Amino acid sequence: MVSEYQIIVECEDGHWYGRGLELPHVYGDGPTAAACIDNTREALASAVAYVLEQGQAPPSPAKHGKRTTQVNVRLTAEEKAILEGTARRKGFEGLSDFLRAAAMEAVSG
Repeated sequence: MVSEYQIIVECEDGHWYGRGLELPHVYGDGPTAAACIDNTREALASAVAYVLEQGQAPPSPAKHGKRTTQVNVRLTAEEKAILEGTARRKGFEGLSDFLRAAAMEAVSG
């Protein structure tokens, strides 16, 4: 299951930082993107093991989620360009995934 979790990575001052999309409070880091992903995936595995030990169900991989409700957001062209650039830098495939992750993190934090 953890191998299907999505990891968001970003580089700051030459060091890579990652967090889980499904478990946004689980972090990892590393000197390279690959090391960061490995460390983050290891942290995710530990977090899922803990959740299971507590008798709870870990979140399903985001790509398995069925999204059936649509929300429309109006942006200026400048806002859209800024958000798209930020989404790419943070490793998101598209603006929708970035906005969804940011909003979910804001409400769960």
